[in-house]
Amino acid sequence: MHAGLPSLSVVIPCLNEAERLPLLLADLQCWRGSLQIMVVDGGSRDHSSWIARMAGAECVHAPRPGRGAQLQCGAAQALAPWLLFLHADSRLNPAWAERVMAVMEDPKAIDAAWYFDLRIEPGRPALRMLEALVALRSRWLQRPYGDQGLLLHRRLYQRCGGYAPLPLMEDLDLVERLAPRARLRPLGQPLVSDGRRWSGSSVLQRSWGNARLRQRWYNGESAEQLAATYYDRHANH
Repeated sequence: MHAGLPSLSVVIPCLNEAERLPLLLADLQCWRGSLQIMVVDGGSRDHSSWIARMAGAECVHAPRPGRGAQLQCGAAQALAPWLLFLHADSRLNPAWAERVMAVMEDPKAIDAAWYFDLRIEPGRPALRMLEALVALRSRWLQRPYGDQGLLLHRRLYQRCGGYAPLPLMEDLDLVERLAPRARLRPLGQPLVSDGRRWSGSSVLQRSWGNARLRQRWYNGESAEQLAATYYDRHANH
């Protein structure tokens, strides 16, 4: 996928995403120049790893389960000076590559971290409202989460300590260490996230459940305890 040192490394944690991963890998083909795509598998039982390799991506296996460990593993093996972290069920607008390249070519951009505008599909009015609230939270509270993607220079990533190998809250943990060191800024490009996790319950109910998990995290509960609650809740929907 890359000849010589790539200008951008894309790190994608993956677990049983054979249905959606090919779409993201196709979106990444818009990049002009040298690109490293790293799919970090967390123990998939489907054909995710095979699909990644057939698409020309590098596929590595995380040493332990959990998205935080996958992201940490991928970043450690990335070669490029710029890192882009994306969830495997994401979709990118065709203009994403031009915008990211413009950021990377701006000398001042190295001191900031960058995120996409969240879009959830299939959408409905409640999800459109959620997207607006996420945009406000990201801009004013400086708290974009993992499903919005994250672009940053390797030096900034290392300066803030990088991803911790947490099974949940790995994105919140990272941006809370990033925010005192750098401004988190919108790329002005949409990132479409799969709406499957918003099916089976109301948006308000699911959002309230997520907020309670974050509060428990702030109160000192372990990520392992929170992950058990989160995945048990999703298994019942």
